[in-house]
Amino acid sequence: MGAIRYELIKKCKQTGARLGRVYTPHGSFETPAFMPVGTQGTVKGMSPDELKEIGAEIILSNTYHLYMRPGHDIIREAGGLHSFMNWDRPILTDSGGFQVFSLSDLRDITEEGVTFKSHIDGSRHFFTPEKAIEIQNSLGSDIIMAFDECVPYPCDYDYVKKSIERTTRWARRCKEAHKNTEKQALFGIVQGSTYRDLRIRSAYEMLELDFPGYAVGGLSVGEPAEEMYEMLECTVPLLPEDRPRYLMGVGSPDYLIEGAIRGIDMFDCVLPTRIGRNGTVLTSRGRIIVRDAAYARDYSSLDPECDCYACRNFTRAYIRHLLKAREILGLRLCTLHNLKFLLDLMKKVRQAIIDDKLGDFRKEFFSSFGYKSI
Repeated sequence: MGAIRYELIKKCKQTGARLGRVYTPHGSFETPAFMPVGTQGTVKGMSPDELKEIGAEIILSNTYHLYMRPGHDIIREAGGLHSFMNWDRPILTDSGGFQVFSLSDLRDITEEGVTFKSHIDGSRHFFTPEKAIEIQNSLGSDIIMAFDECVPYPCDYDYVKKSIERTTRWARRCKEAHKNTEKQALFGIVQGSTYRDLRIRSAYEMLELDFPGYAVGGLSVGEPAEEMYEMLECTVPLLPEDRPRYLMGVGSPDYLIEGAIRGIDMFDCVLPTRIGRNGTVLTSRGRIIVRDAAYARDYSSLDPECDCYACRNFTRAYIRHLLKAREILGLRLCTLHNLKFLLDLMKKVRQAIIDDKLGDFRKEFFSSFGYKSI
């Protein structure tokens, strides 16, 4: 399949979840995998060495933001995104479509593309499928995404129908524009909001274009969890077993486990870094807001079951002090811990697949974390 290859290693007898490995020009990564988000060419607060130390095998960066600054021409001149940010492992870039449709209130969608205003300075820009591919070719990421429309939730059926038809036409144009097929794998994106028939139709249309990998987009945008799971259950079984499957923008622990059970291989989300910067951390017993006064004299670690740098060396009281004093270290420690927590969670998911016990693991994790099982 050119730039990447997916190897299916094992399926969990209890749930059907799959263990695999994706091979790319910059190394391989095990799946199911969580990808930390480095929106602007950096995972906020983390150095590449720290990311490697906590087990990150692939990261995601954002086409829209890198186009805005510093510009894809500068990154190309620097030798590509891997060289520019000193990351020698796989990188996935999204197409910028989600940002174009979510960050800009003033936009005009036509068959040719989307005109929008920059969230930085209000300048006007025009994105086409060909432009999205040109930018990502310049970035040199291992996995690139087709330019699509991510509709809001809820959304009118007739509009979603027209949107998936346009998304398919744009995906075809992306494939025609993509020439660097031996070094970069282009994924198609299945859309359709929460309409079962449109999801199925979109999946079949993407399959006809024969991409080396497939993403499920337009979920975790406000719909109830049950609806997201229903859309996965009607979509994922249609996707080829020999290609990776990527659920875009999902990163809460329950969604990661439920997504893996439904056959998803790859996930990404800003959740661990965003909530970390706000003083919220994920622990084996649920979320805690460590900046709260209740932790002022709490001299235990963030999570007794975690061995990250923050948990090995500092107390909740100290980290709360850093956050209240607006010291950068506090934000970094919370961010590092949250990323390590999700990366470790995916390791446990992979081991549970090996042991054919992912259903049991879900029940135990949900109980300790405080989730209600569905």
